[in-house]
Amino acid sequence: MTDALSTPAPARPSSAASPRRLTLAEQSTELRIAIMRLSRRLRQQRSDTEISGSQFSTLGWIHAEGPLTIGRLAELERVTAPSMNRTVNCLVDAGYVTRRTDDDDRRKVLVEVTPAGDATVKETRRRRDAWIAKRYAALSPEDREVLARATTILGRLNDQ
Repeated sequence: MTDALSTPAPARPSSAASPRRLTLAEQSTELRIAIMRLSRRLRQQRSDTEISGSQFSTLGWIHAEGPLTIGRLAELERVTAPSMNRTVNCLVDAGYVTRRTDDDDRRKVLVEVTPAGDATVKETRRRRDAWIAKRYAALSPEDREVLARATTILGRLNDQ
């Protein structure tokens, strides 16, 4: 498999006098493609490849937020409650989460991470951090500074 970060970008047509500036739409498209490719590569760095990306995302929410209801998980993942229930069923079957009745409101069912789920999230995060850190360390200090600024900007884009 070729490393997407070390593969040169395809050459753009340019005139001999001066290269054509990309339009805002073209820049947006290139940014989207780069983010999607990077995201795909990071998603591949999971410790358990048997669960889907959406299942891992749900597991990550529960790990980060603590016990959550199916309804809250559905809101966070922007899916319907029945769809989230199917996702949680898969995670229960895999041994990564359990369901329990809320101590304060016996009508509520909470989903919480098991020790196996906790270990899977932590190992996946470790792998993803190692993958990106290796590539980040190979960059020049100038490129790392650009990425530090871009990280802040991408955060703002995500919050809009």
